[in-house]
Amino acid sequence: MKVNGVFEGGGVKGISLVGAVRAAELNGIRFHHVAGTSSGSIIASLLATGYTAPEIKLLIESAPFSSFMKRSPIFNLKPFGPAARLMLKKGLYSGDALEEWIDRLLRLKGVATFGDLEKGKLRIIASDITNGKLMVLPDDIASYGIVPDRFGVARAVRMSTSIPFFFDPVAIPQRLSDASGGKRKKRRVFVRNVYVVDGGLLSNFPLWLFDREPEGTSSVPVIGFQLVGRTEARPRKIGGPLSMLQAMFETMLGAHDERYIEKHNRIRTIKIPAMGVRTTDFHLSAEDSEKLYLSGLTAGQQFFRHWDHKTGTVNRKPNGPQVNFSGKN
Repeated sequence: MKVNGVFEGGGVKGISLVGAVRAAELNGIRFHHVAGTSSGSIIASLLATGYTAPEIKLLIESAPFSSFMKRSPIFNLKPFGPAARLMLKKGLYSGDALEEWIDRLLRLKGVATFGDLEKGKLRIIASDITNGKLMVLPDDIASYGIVPDRFGVARAVRMSTSIPFFFDPVAIPQRLSDASGGKRKKRRVFVRNVYVVDGGLLSNFPLWLFDREPEGTSSVPVIGFQLVGRTEARPRKIGGPLSMLQAMFETMLGAHDERYIEKHNRIRTIKIPAMGVRTTDFHLSAEDSEKLYLSGLTAGQQFFRHWDHKTGTVNRKPNGPQVNFSGKN
């Protein structure tokens, strides 16, 4: 059966989403359209281009997130190197290695731009902090003078995964016109850089995306893949400005979509225990990575025990009501 999948952001915890995807595959589920934020955008983009859960698991395990945390030796000199890079580049790490990695994997499946995918197959959330607005890629890139079908998928993933202060924001040139010259004077056109960062800043779990589909255009069930029980067992240690910003960002990721999920069908969401792992635990051990994967696999299997493949509904109790997953409730 086909479903639309929505994947929450969670940094290094994204491997747990892969476990839940594997549970879906084992239960005969195929993904029609997919969407994601941050690490969820990585999973969504790989699924959209044809990778399976076992393949994605191997890819992530062979290229851990720590490999993307490289910078010029001069910026490693303590105590001022990292701070200097943050001031000059607006991030501790560039994010180039992550974009190159994703681009290489997608091209192996014949995908470079969104035009290489079926229309609507993949949607990625990012945050335009210059204009203070959420971006749904690729469609929203048109307002920056870029043709959506020509926009790189790996670039969109890079935007969505650019955790503020950790990775450099992505700069997009935006053409603006100055109307102050009056009718007789020529309108001046100038270009400014718009900075784009992690989509989790504005919507870390965009379950609402498929609810916005025009009525009657799709009856495909919607299933969300969400991380829960984040890091309550390990209080954050705040020793300086960077650790404070990290704590603020992680707190925000875990909180701002919760009200939306409460108001909508929480029952259509696979809730995956995050095993106390933090979003920015970039040096995750192989053991913890496997625990996260198995956590997702177990959560997914429990979810699909109540799944009706014929109707695309779930029944939590033997005699309880069925719940529609199409987002049209």
